[in-house]
Amino acid sequence: MSGNDTVAAVATAPGRAGVAVVRVSGPDAFVVASRVCGNLKVLKGDSFPCVSRAVFRNPISSQPVDDGVALFFKAPNSYTGENVVEFQCHGGSVAPRRVLEAALVAGARLATRGEFTQRALLNGKIDFSQAEGVLSMIDALTDRAADAALDALSGKQEKVRRSLYEEAVRISSTLEHALDVSEEELPENFVASVLSSVEALRTSIRNAAASSREGRILREGARVVFSGAPNVGKSSLFNALLEESRAIVSDVPGTTRDSIEEWLEIAGWPVCLVDTAGLRDTPDAIESEGVKRAKALAGKADIVLDLSECKSGDLEEVSVASDASYPRRIKVWTKCDLADGKEMPRERGIKVSSSTREGIESLKEEIASVLGEIAESCHGSIADAGADRLQELENLLNEALSSSDIVLLANSVRAVAERLSSIVGAQYSDDLFESLFSRFCVGK
Repeated sequence: MSGNDTVAAVATAPGRAGVAVVRVSGPDAFVVASRVCGNLKVLKGDSFPCVSRAVFRNPISSQPVDDGVALFFKAPNSYTGENVVEFQCHGGSVAPRRVLEAALVAGARLATRGEFTQRALLNGKIDFSQAEGVLSMIDALTDRAADAALDALSGKQEKVRRSLYEEAVRISSTLEHALDVSEEELPENFVASVLSSVEALRTSIRNAAASSREGRILREGARVVFSGAPNVGKSSLFNALLEESRAIVSDVPGTTRDSIEEWLEIAGWPVCLVDTAGLRDTPDAIESEGVKRAKALAGKADIVLDLSECKSGDLEEVSVASDASYPRRIKVWTKCDLADGKEMPRERGIKVSSSTREGIESLKEEIASVLGEIAESCHGSIADAGADRLQELENLLNEALSSSDIVLLANSVRAVAERLSSIVGAQYSDDLFESLFSRFCVGK
């Protein structure tokens, strides 16, 4: 990416719509606009931002490609901090493409993924956390996710990370000074005091990582996989949670051959429910493949709902879905309305009835609770680029705290401060940019 280039892209989602926006940003944005829209008088004024009706033309053929509105923003008072023009044209697939082609012919190049937001970051219009907030807002699937994204956009997350960076720099400076003087010159209990500060920093980093993981769950959703033997009630529970007949329910074992996915909001968490084939040994090749896929999906899930029947005759059975290698698991006892109530399941869990809806709300509450635990866990199954980086820093401090050696402490805290500097924007690295902006769409 070159800041000297002028870039263009369609900034709105494809599809049938009343209006689409083609964004142009860079030093020659107004030149591109004059070639696409003609010699607009508005470009000769000093009042920005401004708007003008315009006919969009291909500069080569001079043929009109659409008409609409052109909005002008003069640097540095724009989203990217550069000269920006937004062509508002008709929606659909043809008009935005034709206007974009006209802008490219007029001298712009096609923007890369997230390039407008990346330019805003490099030009000091937003910080790294706010750039993450932009992505989170675009990907938000629930109101809770949107609220969390707004917190990031407001700079709250950046303040937390900035405070971590400043504290790491302070501790590092203290340790560097200690290395330059003799031990006799150090205050009494110096090492104990520094270790206490490092422990506090580690706790703060752990909390920041948990917050970052929660943001990832809110942005992308969590996969909750149903697992259990055939006819245990997976599809019935799937439908009960969705409150609609989405999956086929039958008394015939092996009805579900492949996975079925549907989205559901649970206590503000976006959740992807995944119904799978019943787990059993079967000579049927198609059903066997379904069982294989079901096990693979359970292994990659964020939460596995481990289903067994709650009928008294089945209480001593061990669920075929019980597997210590699976991630977070919630034990669910199904068909509780058919149990005689004289015996209780050996393993604690949630008793539900898909027909009477007994226990359904309790199950939703438990799913929400486990998602909260995953977000708080430093070893949650849901990874996040920011959380992973903070986890690395916590690991460095764990190593440092295992020793009272000042040199080891100084080296570890210095490394933490250097890595935090890239997170807060004191300096940026290519891999940090790649981890974020590769997830953006073209046009944002």
